[in-house]
Amino acid sequence: MPNKQAAIKALRQAKKRAARNYEVKVNLKTTIKKGRKAIEGGEKEDAKKLISQAVKLLDKAAQKGVIKKNNAARKKSRLMKKINALEKKPQA
Repeated sequence: MPNKQAAIKALRQAKKRAARNYEVKVNLKTTIKKGRKAIEGGEKEDAKKLISQAVKLLDKAAQKGVIKKNNAARKKSRLMKKINALEKKPQA
């Protein structure tokens, strides 16, 4: 346990931030997973909606510093590549 008042406060803040960051990451991961499943299932409208939501969450997370900027860019790029491939695939 920290002895100084400032260290106690810093620990309190760190716990709050970690909990907030954890929530953001979990929400982000589930949205991305749902989007990928929709793409694999061939559901274009659902996939588009979920992917746009995931892109928004990625941008916010990068802006807040929860994930790094390039990490967000890489994930967005991979998602967009998959959705574009789904668009080009002919209807069965």
